[in-house]
Amino acid sequence: MIRRDFLKFCAVVPFISSGVVLDQTKKLLSSIQDNTDKEATSWYIFDHIMSHAKATGMDKLPIGERMGKIGMLMLGTAYVGGTLEGDSEICRIDLTGLDCVTFFENVLGMARITKRNDAKFDDFVREITLTRYRSGKLDGYTSRLHYTADWIADNVKKGVVKDITQELGGVEFPLKVSFMSEHPQYYAPMAADSTLIPEIARTEQEINDLKHYYIPKDNVKDIESKLQTGDIIAIATNKDGLDYAHTGLAYRDDRGRLRFLHASIVRKRVFLDKTISSYLKTVTSHIGITVARPLEV
Repeated sequence: MIRRDFLKFCAVVPFISSGVVLDQTKKLLSSIQDNTDKEATSWYIFDHIMSHAKATGMDKLPIGERMGKIGMLMLGTAYVGGTLEGDSEICRIDLTGLDCVTFFENVLGMARITKRNDAKFDDFVREITLTRYRSGKLDGYTSRLHYTADWIADNVKKGVVKDITQELGGVEFPLKVSFMSEHPQYYAPMAADSTLIPEIARTEQEINDLKHYYIPKDNVKDIESKLQTGDIIAIATNKDGLDYAHTGLAYRDDRGRLRFLHASIVRKRVFLDKTISSYLKTVTSHIGITVARPLEV
Protein backbone atom coordinates (compact mmCIF):
# COMPACT_ATOMS: atom_id res chain seq x y z
CA MET A 1 0.00 0.00 0.00
CA ILE A 2 1.38 3.39 -0.95
CA ARG A 3 0.80 6.53 1.10
CA ARG A 4 -1.75 7.98 -1.38
CA ASP A 5 -3.95 4.89 -1.11
CA PHE A 6 -3.60 4.83 2.65
CA LEU A 7 -4.76 8.43 2.99
CA LYS A 8 -7.80 7.63 0.83
CA PHE A 9 -8.57 4.82 3.26
CA CYS A 10 -8.22 7.23 6.20
CA ALA A 11 -10.87 9.48 4.72
CA VAL A 12 -13.57 6.81 4.66
CA VAL A 13 -12.93 4.43 7.57
CA PRO A 14 -14.67 5.41 10.84
CA PHE A 15 -12.98 5.44 14.22
CA ILE A 16 -13.62 2.42 16.40
CA SER A 17 -13.33 2.78 20.17
CA SER A 18 -13.74 -0.78 21.35
CA GLY A 19 -10.97 -2.59 23.20
CA VAL A 20 -8.60 -1.88 20.32
CA VAL A 21 -7.83 1.53 18.90
CA LEU A 22 -8.42 0.91 15.21
CA ASP A 23 -9.28 -2.62 14.14
CA GLN A 24 -9.25 -1.74 10.45
CA THR A 25 -5.93 0.08 10.74
CA LYS A 26 -4.32 -2.88 12.46
CA LYS A 27 -5.40 -5.18 9.65
CA LEU A 28 -3.39 -2.90 7.38
CA LEU A 29 -0.18 -3.12 9.36
CA SER A 30 0.79 -6.33 7.62
CA SER A 31 0.76 -4.41 4.34
CA ILE A 32 2.84 -1.46 5.52
CA GLN A 33 5.94 -1.36 3.37
CA ASP A 34 7.95 1.62 4.59
CA ASN A 35 8.27 4.36 7.20
CA THR A 36 6.05 6.69 5.15
CA ASP A 37 3.10 4.34 5.59
CA LYS A 38 3.83 4.02 9.30
CA GLU A 39 3.93 7.78 9.59
CA ALA A 40 0.58 8.10 7.81
CA THR A 41 -0.91 5.43 10.06
CA SER A 42 0.37 7.25 13.15
CA TRP A 43 -1.23 10.50 11.92
CA TYR A 44 -4.48 8.65 11.40
CA ILE A 45 -4.46 7.07 14.86
CA PHE A 46 -3.61 10.41 16.47
CA ASP A 47 -6.29 12.37 14.58
CA HIS A 48 -9.00 9.90 15.44
CA ILE A 49 -8.04 9.68 19.11
CA MET A 50 -8.23 13.46 19.30
CA SER A 51 -11.64 13.43 17.57
CA HIS A 52 -12.84 10.69 19.88
CA ALA A 53 -11.66 12.65 22.93
CA LYS A 54 -13.74 15.66 21.90
CA ALA A 55 -16.79 13.62 20.90
CA THR A 56 -16.92 11.71 24.20
CA GLY A 57 -16.06 14.57 26.54
CA MET A 58 -12.76 12.96 27.45
CA ASP A 59 -11.10 16.37 27.22
CA LYS A 60 -13.11 17.48 30.26
CA LEU A 61 -11.62 14.80 32.53
CA PRO A 62 -8.55 15.17 34.79
CA ILE A 63 -5.30 14.35 33.03
CA GLY A 64 -4.87 10.99 34.75
CA GLU A 65 -8.31 9.84 33.63
CA ARG A 66 -7.55 11.08 30.11
CA MET A 67 -4.38 9.02 30.12
CA GLY A 68 -6.27 5.95 31.28
CA LYS A 69 -8.84 6.22 28.52
CA ILE A 70 -6.25 6.91 25.82
CA GLY A 71 -4.13 4.04 27.11
CA MET A 72 -7.09 1.67 26.91
CA LEU A 73 -7.71 2.77 23.32
CA MET A 74 -4.20 1.51 22.58
CA LEU A 75 -4.94 -2.01 23.84
CA GLY A 76 -3.67 -4.62 21.43
CA THR A 77 -1.11 -2.38 19.74
CA ALA A 78 1.94 -4.48 18.91
CA TYR A 79 5.03 -4.38 21.09
CA VAL A 80 7.89 -3.08 18.92
CA GLY A 81 11.26 -2.00 20.26
CA GLY A 82 13.82 0.33 18.73
CA THR A 83 11.37 2.68 17.02
CA LEU A 84 13.29 5.76 18.21
CA GLU A 85 16.55 4.80 16.53
CA GLY A 86 17.81 5.98 13.14
CA ASP A 87 20.72 7.54 11.31
CA SER A 88 20.20 10.89 13.04
CA GLU A 89 18.44 12.00 16.21
CA ILE A 90 14.97 13.31 15.37
CA CYS A 91 11.75 13.15 17.37
CA ARG A 92 10.36 9.90 15.98
CA ILE A 93 6.76 8.94 16.72
CA ASP A 94 5.35 5.56 15.70
CA LEU A 95 1.90 4.69 17.05
CA THR A 96 1.77 1.46 15.04
CA GLY A 97 4.16 -0.26 17.48
CA LEU A 98 5.09 0.67 21.03
CA ASP A 99 7.57 -0.36 23.70
CA CYS A 100 7.07 0.23 27.41
CA VAL A 101 8.50 3.77 27.31
CA THR A 102 6.95 4.99 24.05
CA PHE A 103 3.59 3.67 25.28
CA PHE A 104 3.35 5.88 28.35
CA GLU A 105 5.20 8.72 26.62
CA ASN A 106 2.75 8.89 23.71
CA VAL A 107 -0.28 8.48 25.96
CA LEU A 108 0.97 11.34 28.14
CA GLY A 109 1.65 13.52 25.10
CA MET A 110 -1.86 13.03 23.72
CA ALA A 111 -3.47 13.55 27.13
CA ARG A 112 -1.62 16.85 27.54
CA ILE A 113 -3.07 18.33 24.34
CA THR A 114 -6.65 16.98 24.36
CA LYS A 115 -7.93 20.21 25.89
CA ARG A 116 -6.74 22.23 22.89
CA ASN A 117 -9.50 23.16 20.46
CA ASP A 118 -7.69 21.98 17.34
CA ALA A 119 -4.71 19.84 18.32
CA LYS A 120 -2.54 18.88 15.35
CA PHE A 121 0.11 16.22 14.93
CA ASP A 122 2.76 18.95 15.05
CA ASP A 123 1.48 19.87 18.53
CA PHE A 124 1.88 16.24 19.51
CA VAL A 125 5.47 16.20 18.22
CA ARG A 126 6.25 19.29 20.30
CA GLU A 127 4.83 17.62 23.43
CA ILE A 128 6.89 14.48 22.87
CA THR A 129 9.99 16.61 22.28
CA LEU A 130 9.30 18.41 25.56
CA THR A 131 9.13 15.20 27.60
CA ARG A 132 11.67 13.06 25.71
CA TYR A 133 14.62 15.45 25.72
CA ARG A 134 16.57 17.18 28.49
CA SER A 135 15.03 20.58 29.24
CA GLY A 136 12.70 19.94 26.30
CA LYS A 137 15.44 20.63 23.74
CA LEU A 138 16.46 18.15 21.05
CA ASP A 139 20.24 18.49 20.69
CA GLY A 140 21.53 15.18 19.43
CA TYR A 141 21.51 11.65 20.81
CA THR A 142 22.82 12.55 24.26
CA SER A 143 20.00 15.05 24.86
CA ARG A 144 17.49 12.20 24.92
CA LEU A 145 16.48 11.08 28.41
CA HIS A 146 17.61 7.49 27.98
CA TYR A 147 17.36 6.44 31.63
CA THR A 148 13.92 6.46 33.27
CA ALA A 149 15.40 8.03 36.40
CA ASP A 150 16.64 10.89 34.22
CA TRP A 151 13.26 11.16 32.50
CA ILE A 152 11.45 11.45 35.84
CA ALA A 153 13.87 14.00 37.31
CA ASP A 154 13.88 16.19 34.20
CA ASN A 155 10.10 16.11 33.80
CA VAL A 156 9.66 17.00 37.46
CA LYS A 157 11.78 20.11 36.76
CA LYS A 158 9.65 20.94 33.73
CA GLY A 159 6.41 20.64 35.72
CA VAL A 160 5.13 17.74 33.61
CA VAL A 161 4.93 15.23 36.47
CA LYS A 162 5.29 15.09 40.24
CA ASP A 163 7.33 12.31 41.82
CA ILE A 164 5.04 11.18 44.66
CA THR A 165 7.11 8.15 45.66
CA GLN A 166 8.56 9.57 48.86
CA GLU A 167 5.20 10.81 50.15
CA LEU A 168 3.81 7.32 49.56
CA GLY A 169 6.41 5.96 51.97
CA GLY A 170 9.19 5.36 49.48
CA VAL A 171 12.75 4.83 50.62
CA GLU A 172 15.98 6.00 49.04
CA PHE A 173 16.98 4.18 45.86
CA PRO A 174 20.79 4.38 45.61
CA LEU A 175 21.41 4.34 41.89
CA LYS A 176 24.64 3.52 40.11
CA VAL A 177 23.62 3.62 36.48
CA SER A 178 26.39 2.80 34.03
CA PHE A 179 24.98 0.30 31.55
CA MET A 180 25.02 2.50 28.47
CA SER A 181 28.58 3.77 28.80
CA GLU A 182 29.84 0.30 29.71
CA HIS A 183 28.03 -1.40 26.81
CA PRO A 184 28.14 1.07 23.90
CA GLN A 185 28.06 -1.81 21.42
CA TYR A 186 24.33 -2.17 22.10
CA TYR A 187 23.62 1.42 21.01
CA ALA A 188 24.24 2.13 17.33
CA PRO A 189 25.01 5.87 17.69
CA MET A 190 27.68 5.19 20.34
CA ALA A 191 29.06 2.26 18.40
CA ALA A 192 29.44 4.57 15.42
CA ASP A 193 30.73 7.59 17.35
CA SER A 194 32.82 6.85 20.43
CA THR A 195 32.88 10.55 21.43
CA LEU A 196 29.30 10.09 22.66
CA ILE A 197 30.39 7.61 25.33
CA PRO A 198 31.99 10.10 27.76
CA GLU A 199 28.95 12.40 27.36
CA ILE A 200 26.65 9.56 28.34
CA ALA A 201 29.00 8.68 31.24
CA ARG A 202 28.75 12.27 32.52
CA THR A 203 24.97 12.07 32.39
CA GLU A 204 25.07 8.79 34.30
CA GLN A 205 27.14 10.40 37.04
CA GLU A 206 24.67 13.29 37.26
CA ILE A 207 21.85 10.77 37.66
CA ASN A 208 23.76 8.94 40.37
CA ASP A 209 24.41 12.19 42.24
CA LEU A 210 20.67 12.87 42.65
CA LYS A 211 18.45 11.36 45.33
CA HIS A 212 15.93 8.83 44.05
CA TYR A 213 13.17 6.96 45.83
CA TYR A 214 11.25 3.74 45.34
CA ILE A 215 8.59 1.73 47.14
CA PRO A 216 9.92 -1.76 47.91
CA LYS A 217 8.03 -4.65 46.34
CA ASP A 218 6.66 -5.93 49.66
CA ASN A 219 5.08 -2.53 50.42
CA VAL A 220 3.38 -1.88 47.09
CA LYS A 221 0.11 -3.66 47.90
CA ASP A 222 -0.33 -1.41 50.95
CA ILE A 223 -0.18 1.78 48.87
CA GLU A 224 -2.17 0.68 45.81
CA SER A 225 -5.29 2.38 47.19
CA LYS A 226 -3.43 5.72 47.00
CA LEU A 227 -2.54 5.34 43.34
CA GLN A 228 -4.65 6.82 40.56
CA THR A 229 -5.39 5.94 36.98
CA GLY A 230 -2.74 7.55 34.80
CA ASP A 231 0.07 7.44 37.36
CA ILE A 232 3.31 6.51 35.58
CA ILE A 233 4.81 3.40 37.14
CA ALA A 234 8.54 2.75 36.81
CA ILE A 235 9.62 -0.71 37.97
CA ALA A 236 12.94 -0.61 39.79
CA THR A 237 15.48 -3.35 39.16
CA ASN A 238 18.50 -4.72 40.98
CA LYS A 239 20.37 -5.48 37.76
CA ASP A 240 23.86 -3.94 37.66
CA GLY A 241 24.14 -0.58 35.94
CA LEU A 242 20.39 -0.09 35.44
CA ASP A 243 17.69 1.89 37.22
CA TYR A 244 14.32 0.61 36.00
CA ALA A 245 13.50 -2.48 34.00
CA HIS A 246 10.00 -1.61 32.81
CA THR A 247 7.37 1.13 32.76
CA GLY A 248 3.62 1.45 32.37
CA LEU A 249 0.52 3.10 33.77
CA ALA A 250 -1.69 2.54 36.78
CA TYR A 251 -5.28 1.80 35.79
CA ARG A 252 -8.17 1.33 38.21
CA ASP A 253 -10.71 -0.99 36.62
CA ASP A 254 -14.49 -1.13 37.12
CA ARG A 255 -14.03 -3.39 40.14
CA GLY A 256 -11.67 -0.91 41.79
CA ARG A 257 -8.53 -3.01 41.24
CA LEU A 258 -5.35 -1.07 40.56
CA ARG A 259 -3.94 -2.83 37.49
CA PHE A 260 -0.84 -2.44 35.33
CA LEU A 261 -1.47 -1.13 31.81
CA HIS A 262 1.66 -1.52 29.71
CA ALA A 263 3.30 -2.53 26.45
CA SER A 264 4.24 -6.07 27.38
CA ILE A 265 7.22 -7.75 25.77
CA VAL A 266 5.83 -11.10 26.97
CA ARG A 267 2.33 -10.56 25.55
CA LYS A 268 3.80 -8.79 22.49
CA ARG A 269 1.18 -6.05 22.74
CA VAL A 270 -0.30 -3.33 24.92
CA PHE A 271 -2.06 -5.26 27.66
CA LEU A 272 -4.10 -4.62 30.82
CA ASP A 273 -2.34 -6.88 33.31
CA LYS A 274 -2.94 -8.04 36.85
CA THR A 275 -2.61 -5.73 39.85
CA ILE A 276 0.70 -3.90 40.10
CA SER A 277 1.70 -5.69 43.33
CA SER A 278 0.94 -9.07 41.73
CA TYR A 279 2.81 -8.18 38.56
CA LEU A 280 5.95 -7.30 40.53
CA LYS A 281 6.06 -10.81 41.95
CA THR A 282 6.44 -12.35 38.49
CA VAL A 283 10.05 -11.18 38.07
CA THR A 284 12.65 -11.72 40.78
CA SER A 285 14.79 -8.74 39.75
CA HIS A 286 11.84 -6.34 40.08
CA ILE A 287 12.39 -4.76 43.49
CA GLY A 288 9.71 -2.07 43.67
CA ILE A 289 8.24 0.98 41.96
CA THR A 290 8.66 4.71 41.54
CA VAL A 291 5.50 6.72 40.86
CA ALA A 292 5.29 9.88 38.75
CA ARG A 293 1.88 11.58 38.73
CA PRO A 294 1.03 13.61 35.58
CA LEU A 295 0.24 17.29 36.09
CA GLU A 296 -2.20 19.42 34.13
CA VAL A 297 -0.67 21.67 31.49
